[in-house]
Amino acid sequence: MKKYYQILVMVLSLTMTSCTQIDTNFLITEGSIGPLEKHTKVADLESIFVNDSVVIDTTKFKPGGSLGKIKIFEKTGKHLLTLTSTNDSLPTIENVQVFDSRYKTQKGVGLKSNFYDISKNYKVQKVVTTYNNVVVIPKESNIYFTIDKEELPSTLRYTNQNIEAVQIPDQAKIKFMMIGWD
Repeated sequence: MKKYYQILVMVLSLTMTSCTQIDTNFLITEGSIGPLEKHTKVADLESIFVNDSVVIDTTKFKPGGSLGKIKIFEKTGKHLLTLTSTNDSLPTIENVQVFDSRYKTQKGVGLKSNFYDISKNYKVQKVVTTYNNVVVIPKESNIYFTIDKEELPSTLRYTNQNIEAVQIPDQAKIKFMMIGWD
């Protein structure tokens, strides 16, 4: 009987471990997004995304300046990420905009999440009101979320006044998700 319980405990442990594994190809942390890391050099993108397509907008390239937008697509054509680079002599990634809903933070927040998910998992430091959107900036995070003003009550959609976090409905969907690395 004792051996039966030992086997049962082992099977349950293995089952629980395999169920909680996160697909790191689409994991967003403070220092990485999938295989892309905070200090990744633009020159290394082709080798990192070897199974995907890397498209650099060379029409906006200025010598000594940023490379413009760098888009990452799956071979099937699905848009995964858009990157902007630093102006350094060896440019690294400065900002990442997420386009694929498979990308999620360690806390499970992604493009299919809503304001409730953000506020449940992060302390909101600030809400920035723009003409068409509100940008939710969590404390102690370099991830920020944009919510379309169309998701807000009609009395707040057309105002230029600052909108507070308590005024954003829980069901307001995320429009954009970005990561900014200094």
